[in-house]
Amino acid sequence: MPNQNAKPTSRKRATRKKEAMSRVDTAWLRMERATNPMMITGVLMFAEPMSLERLRGVIEKRFLDYSRFRQKAVDTAAGAYWQDDEHFDLDWHVQLAALPGRGDKKSLERFVSQLASSPLDKSRPLWQFHLVEKYEGGSALVARIHHSYADGIALVQVLLSLTDTKREPDKDSDLAKAWLKQDGADVARRVGAVERYTKLGGRVIEKGMEMYRDPTLAAMLAKEGGEIARELLYALALPDDPPSMLRGKLGVSKRVAWAPPLDLEEVKAVGRACDCTVNDVLMAAAAGALRDYMLERGDDIDGMTLRATVPVNLRPLEHARKLGNHFGLVFLDLPVGEGNPIRRLEHVAECMNQLKNSRQAIVAFGLLAALGMAPAAVQGVALELFSRKASAVATNVPGPQQPLYMAGCTLREMMFWVPQTGSIGIGISILSYNGRVHFGLIADAKLIPDPDAVIRRFGGEFEKLLYLALMGDWDRSLDSVAAAALLEGG
Repeated sequence: MPNQNAKPTSRKRATRKKEAMSRVDTAWLRMERATNPMMITGVLMFAEPMSLERLRGVIEKRFLDYSRFRQKAVDTAAGAYWQDDEHFDLDWHVQLAALPGRGDKKSLERFVSQLASSPLDKSRPLWQFHLVEKYEGGSALVARIHHSYADGIALVQVLLSLTDTKREPDKDSDLAKAWLKQDGADVARRVGAVERYTKLGGRVIEKGMEMYRDPTLAAMLAKEGGEIARELLYALALPDDPPSMLRGKLGVSKRVAWAPPLDLEEVKAVGRACDCTVNDVLMAAAAGALRDYMLERGDDIDGMTLRATVPVNLRPLEHARKLGNHFGLVFLDLPVGEGNPIRRLEHVAECMNQLKNSRQAIVAFGLLAALGMAPAAVQGVALELFSRKASAVATNVPGPQQPLYMAGCTLREMMFWVPQTGSIGIGISILSYNGRVHFGLIADAKLIPDPDAVIRRFGGEFEKLLYLALMGDWDRSLDSVAAAALLEGG
């Protein structure tokens, strides 16, 4: 496949009119629904006003250095492909916007919600930037990029490649060191098994996904190898998520909101006190926020555990700037029916530890690859089957832990949301940047019309964990029994 990261010469552009789309990218292209546009939506907030002219210069020099972003997606019965847009118009892709009224956070959230609800123009390359003027003394940038170009991890790194470590950049190499980490390299070693998993996924999908009800499936998979068989059977045999207010018929309107950031060092302190990871702490706080919101809305959640699909990177992050979708999915438990905050954290941590030792992510990647070549009717059946097994999508991306600048402006905060699939209508996003943790929510307006009512609980749920960690015995790990005693005042 041609190098999609290098900017082609005019001669190459004249001869390379189109390129075949990968199977997994095709799957994401075809998952587009009116109720779930397949866009990664991001918002970056800057301390100073940014000029449209300077922004366009950055986009042209850096974003369009990826030749893929000059191409539009074309889907046919014979397959999907990328084609150069002969009428490419940068002015259409990078536009100026203004918020009504005072231009505060609520106004920006409403503006982002409208964009997240609006599909991109299929006759053009599937991306767009909106520069919002006069936002809280500075400016904001809303980016929308279709999932078929790349996964959320890669696209966050693409957005970060537009930034610098200095207000006025020079030709240094500090930026890569600012956000590249070695996390995930061990997972990437599994990618060599993708072809085998894709073949298995194809055999299942050929049967229209009804095969999972057939006991002969187990016998067929057993011949293919015990570990692979177990993971695929587990994914197919998971029961549907229980009915709750987080599931229901979706509409076309999305709502987004984000919370005031948390201090990353405080999150790490809770993790150390409870012998778990930062991700465990944050997902447990998210589960607590959903629990409190659902209780207020009168949902019966006693003992309920919901699932979230969590993307898992299947390549080293030093390769994340390469476009395309290279991730799998795992199902993470969200124990919303558990009242003890530490017990919720223990549940999440235990589930995450089990997932780290499984091949569930690479199995999902293989199924997605096979799905990309399946007939449309089969795709719909498969998509609905898997989306019924979870109530939310949850993504946690570690960002740079130092200040960044873009077009000469200081990047204060940033947030992003990945699309949901099928009948899933809730998306949880967590991103750390410059010593702080940012939490955001995107929801179908029919399910959660007021996502700010959920995200404002996130900080409070974390404060409970922090309080218990500070009040516990520092000579040993805090567990749910000790937490219960503290909560009861013992």
